[in-house]
Amino acid sequence: PEDTPSKAGISIADTSAGVTAANAILAAMLQREKTGEGTVIDLSMLESMAEWMGYAMYYAYDGAPPPPRTGAGHATIYPYGPYKTSDGVVLFGLQNDREWRAFATEVLRRPDMAANDEYASNHGRNSNRATIEPVIVDTFSTITSDEAISRLEKANIGTAHVNEMADVWAHPQLKGRDRWTTISSPAGEVPALRPVSGATWTPQMGAVPALGEHTTAVLTELGLSPEEIERISS
Repeated sequence: PEDTPSKAGISIADTSAGVTAANAILAAMLQREKTGEGTVIDLSMLESMAEWMGYAMYYAYDGAPPPPRTGAGHATIYPYGPYKTSDGVVLFGLQNDREWRAFATEVLRRPDMAANDEYASNHGRNSNRATIEPVIVDTFSTITSDEAISRLEKANIGTAHVNEMADVWAHPQLKGRDRWTTISSPAGEVPALRPVSGATWTPQMGAVPALGEHTTAVLTELGLSPEEIERISS
């Protein structure tokens, strides 16, 4: 919402720090391979999140106003985002002025809007959201999601259905690429999504360990004696 900050749907600070650490480790390994020298990696969640802010953070440089909150829409590109249809929601985004002309003609069926100089540039469309938005909302509310996507694809505009969680679980792309497997756990067999794999290697998909299952092995690897492990574990 425009007036309320919203939490990301996943633990993005933890994830960004993990991905940043993995990239830094790979860079360090490449350096070691070339020079034979190791290095120290220094990173934080804050710095990882700042890096992931990308270009949006630079809008606020030197006291400039930040981009506005636009929900699932886009702060600077318009039209862009999810729109309700008669039976669901579709997502699309216009990337250039050619796409706008195709969108107005093929999707909205409004060639007069395609010819309107006020809407010819992204800046003009952003400035005239209040005029354009009702036309988009009204048009999409009268057609199905399949019809909307058919029109958008005919206009060569990137689009997709907006999926619920259950739709992602059942997504044909994940099934078709064999991304789902099962692993064992103390509670029984559970589904698990395979990570990215390579042409010559596959990711390890081990079982979820029971509480304390690996304690002895880990402490032994760290050099503790059986007596020390017994004392810690008791």
